[in-house]
Amino acid sequence: MLLKELAAAASPLNEQQVHKLTQVAAELNATQLAWVSGYFYGISQHGQSIAAAPVAAAQPAGKLTILYASQTGNAKGLAGALKAQAEATGVAAELFNVADYKIKQLKKETHVLIVASTNGEGEAPDDAIEFHKQLKAGKAGKLDGLSYGIIGLGDSSYEFFCQTGKDFDEYLSKAGAKPLLARLDCDVDYEGPATEWSNSALELLKDALQGEAANQAVPGVPATQGVASLYSKKNPFVAELSTKQKVTGRDSGKDIRHVEISLEESGLTYQPGDALGVWFSNDEALVDALLQLVELSGDTEVKIDDKALPLREALINHYELTQGYASFVQAYAELSGSDALKALLDDKAALREYCAGHQIRDIVSEQPVALTAEQLQGALRRLTPRLYSIASSQAEVDEEVHLTVGVVRFDHDGEDRAGGASSFLADRLEEGGKVRVFVEHNDNFRLPADDNTPVIMVGPGTGIAPFRAFMQERDARDAEGQNWLFFGNPYFTQDFLYQLEWQRYVKSGLLNKISLAFSRDQAEKVYVQHKLQEEGAEVYRWLEQGAHFYVCGDANKMAKDVHEALIGLVAEHGGKSREQAEEYVDALRSAKRYQRDVY
Repeated sequence: MLLKELAAAASPLNEQQVHKLTQVAAELNATQLAWVSGYFYGISQHGQSIAAAPVAAAQPAGKLTILYASQTGNAKGLAGALKAQAEATGVAAELFNVADYKIKQLKKETHVLIVASTNGEGEAPDDAIEFHKQLKAGKAGKLDGLSYGIIGLGDSSYEFFCQTGKDFDEYLSKAGAKPLLARLDCDVDYEGPATEWSNSALELLKDALQGEAANQAVPGVPATQGVASLYSKKNPFVAELSTKQKVTGRDSGKDIRHVEISLEESGLTYQPGDALGVWFSNDEALVDALLQLVELSGDTEVKIDDKALPLREALINHYELTQGYASFVQAYAELSGSDALKALLDDKAALREYCAGHQIRDIVSEQPVALTAEQLQGALRRLTPRLYSIASSQAEVDEEVHLTVGVVRFDHDGEDRAGGASSFLADRLEEGGKVRVFVEHNDNFRLPADDNTPVIMVGPGTGIAPFRAFMQERDARDAEGQNWLFFGNPYFTQDFLYQLEWQRYVKSGLLNKISLAFSRDQAEKVYVQHKLQEEGAEVYRWLEQGAHFYVCGDANKMAKDVHEALIGLVAEHGGKSREQAEEYVDALRSAKRYQRDVY
């Protein structure tokens, strides 16, 4: 079936070539696939086989080390592609997670490229906390002989956009290292700018580092376990929506759906803690409203990636319309001459709040002006897929994947607004319909390897999703480690997600403790952090017994409040000062015993 789908797709390969490619790909892990991708890229750029290229007689005058600081996998994937591209052009490179890299090693390096994501509100990714701390403290020493380049990944809707990359740039510069080229700060649609930056960096590195290409057997960080699949973010699998069911009550203020998607014949595998990327189409009514505001015909022909198509189709499938973002506000302020928008650009806090409550058509409707198709395209950013924490274990559901989707709905000036992917899944995609998906591996959110290890899970609202997967996996593995769930939502009767399943786990003994915080069921609001404080003595006892502590859900408030509650209970019940408690919690994170999946 997979072969037929590939052969039927718009492809320059014949059926025999597709068959050969599929056979080869099935035998490769993710790292090897990345190398092969870079290998073919080199052939396409230089018109010859890399293997046939002559080996330089002189040894390079230095070496390239690529470091990544990744939370959900984007920085890791980009760093891997950068390594493959470097080797394809004859520049040998080593790739390291900063968690596995000794800070003193920087003194021995000549050229370093770093790809760094930013977690939450300006924090370093969990794997990079120690590296960040040591670099800030000057533990690397003088780095006068080092040339470096940095790609920062982030989201411009956050105040501390690409802060980790900015920090690394500052700390390396203070240590005497010299930038090879200017730092690149990437927004969510990072692929194009990152590719251009990588090309520029490697062009600069060629003279100093081009030598014998690296061996085809690629060393480095082990790939995430799982069978290799041809499907990825750039080449998603066209899956079928099997089931969608509302799991909040009729009178709930939340619309949360349980979604089941078939992965049959895809070869896609995942582990508890991974996310599913979902590509979606914008609502046609939303697109038509925008076209009317800017006085454009949907039949106007435009180009997307050198392919001609009608503007309406381009807006439906290729541009971000359901979120406001700073780059659009800035562009439209110039196009429209809006003084109100120009004033917003000078107040970052007000701009973030404005964007959160305004979709693209709402911004335009405040001062609509006629635009050309090119002006509209230039102001918009490209559509990016949404990532959902996977709510199932393949040990139980096999070739399916389950999601817990909170449908974004809000009122804007008396009119209903809805989120992009969530309303696509809930409102516009029928059961049996097709949806493009891929797996985003997250090695920073994993169950303990030892099934006897106790786990504490904090997941209010849709943050419950990965913990449903955790319990399915531990059940399938007959894991004997104790399990404790903290869950919260507004009302017990309306918002207790997967209630019957949790009750079954309690009855069977798999779930040893469950602490519930239904915030609106009493006069005083009670949240998960309050339950943590109440149970502080026992939580600390579990931590002292080796428990792993997990948090999933809202990054802006909940995750911060839970973090503070954790520090507080460690201080109180461990007899520690605030500083000692913070060091204790940092040690948990460094040991991967405190892991977060927050958004």
